[in-house]
Amino acid sequence: MDRMSYHVYEMLHLAFAPARAATDALLHTLKSPLNPLYHTSLGRNIAASAELFERMTRRYGKPMFGLNTTTVDGVEVEVAEEHVWLKPFCGLLHFKRQFEDAAPRQSKLLIVAPMSGHYATLLRGTVEAFLPSHDVYITDWVDARTVPLVEGHFDLDDYIDYLEEIMGFLAQDGIPVHTLGVCQASVPLICSIAAMEAANDPAAPESMILMGGPIDTRVNPTAVNKLAEKRGIDWFRRHCIHTVPFPHAGMGRDVYPGFLQLSGFMSMNIERHVTAHMEMFNHLVEGDGDSAEKHRDFYDEYLAVMDLTAEFYLQTVERVFIRHEVPLGLLRHRGELIDLKAIRRTALLTVEGEKDDISGVGQTLAAQDLCAGIPSARKAHHLQAGVGHYGVFNGSRFRRDIAPRIVDFTRAMERIEA
Repeated sequence: MDRMSYHVYEMLHLAFAPARAATDALLHTLKSPLNPLYHTSLGRNIAASAELFERMTRRYGKPMFGLNTTTVDGVEVEVAEEHVWLKPFCGLLHFKRQFEDAAPRQSKLLIVAPMSGHYATLLRGTVEAFLPSHDVYITDWVDARTVPLVEGHFDLDDYIDYLEEIMGFLAQDGIPVHTLGVCQASVPLICSIAAMEAANDPAAPESMILMGGPIDTRVNPTAVNKLAEKRGIDWFRRHCIHTVPFPHAGMGRDVYPGFLQLSGFMSMNIERHVTAHMEMFNHLVEGDGDSAEKHRDFYDEYLAVMDLTAEFYLQTVERVFIRHEVPLGLLRHRGELIDLKAIRRTALLTVEGEKDDISGVGQTLAAQDLCAGIPSARKAHHLQAGVGHYGVFNGSRFRRDIAPRIVDFTRAMERIEA
């Protein structure tokens, strides 16, 4: 039955389609300014119920970044998105700033988004914070259910290969490149840089910023870490891997479905999500449009999920969370051991959140000791008080405290290099 869950999910989604369409039509009818019923308590209650039903049964597509402008040196400039590098499972998205005069010489920042169920747009706030100070790029991972089987598989080795190729692509013009890995992405980022440094690749970046990453999950293990060790890889293979059904382009591909990961996320804080939807219902009935819009914005992003290839998901669980191959020096890439001590030139900044319940305090900091080849002058660590996992890369404290620290670090490392 586990293997059929994806098919059952698709059948239920299709079964709800007529009711969803009827509810959506009812909602638009009620909201018409010509409909006097909407101005009554009964009408607002019906409209609120209709909207919640429609939102809870729809499939959320990939959100937009929507970053159209930024301010550089006090001047507002337009921003255009363009894919400058493409592979079947990832595109490199460039936020190109449209300067009227000559563009200021600023270093590049590659943001490596986590491939953990949500789209790269989850880092919208991260991108926005660095647009004034850097030429920003981000890995735009592709939903595995949209990739045909003919394109082959994608595993942890492929992830590392992609990052090496992207860093080589960005380094072609000689402008300094800095890298930033968020959460899960910290692991393949540090491994790819170690492989490049071991090969004396001149494209190795100026710095790597690791944020809330599971470098060593033996340190201060969280509930997520303990679950992985308790269940073992066979349990995850039996219960988490499903086959993409018709009519998706990736039909027949084995994946870890986004809807399954989302259900896990929500079950961890189910009371909070139930309360949030009840509050939205009340906001809609009371006519509090601003509060309702904030709810829509958050859940439009949170409920938009993507599938991960089975081979990548299982390798990550087994090699990172169960066998701890990175801190033990046992992880291999294409048969070659990854030696973090080989990193010598690339600077290192680790960032953690005091209340992080996904990557516990100390798990990212562990990279400082593992990267023994980096001079102490090119290392730094920042523990942000009062923030959880999400607050490490987004939110008010990120904008106020963490982002400026990262900007200062990248500039200081360029001065040292010079």
